[in-house]
Amino acid sequence: MTDPQNPQNPQNSPPPYEATPPPAYGSTPPPAYGDPVASWAAAPPAPYGAPPQGTVPGKTMGIVALILAFFMQPVGLILGIIALVQSKRAGYKNTPAVWAIIVSSVLIVLGIIIAIVVISGFAAAGAALCAEYGTGTHEINGVPVTLNCG
Repeated sequence: MTDPQNPQNPQNSPPPYEATPPPAYGSTPPPAYGDPVASWAAAPPAPYGAPPQGTVPGKTMGIVALILAFFMQPVGLILGIIALVQSKRAGYKNTPAVWAIIVSSVLIVLGIIIAIVVISGFAAAGAALCAEYGTGTHEINGVPVTLNCG
């Protein structure tokens, strides 16, 4: 088959050599024929196991840990520590993970203090009932209550 533009040159043979001057030093070469826009090659992909560019390892887990720190403190504390360790290994700061650790730790301590106060309050109320009524079945405010003050 022949080239309609040049019947003497078949399409399978290379085009005749045309000498073009080399580009000036420091200038970019012109785009190749047929390229609509000259563009630079994309950056190479990250190595296997590396996080995508622009993401901080453990940041999403740190945010999840911060949310869970308000509802399930032990889970929030554990996830916050894991997220912080992942970020530190990669050399990044992870503020949500740090806050998750702080919030969950404070809420765990407050929960323990509140539990101690509530249990001691029930114990004091029970001791007061035993002191007033003694052992046995009594009716208090219309409700039968059995006290075992041993």
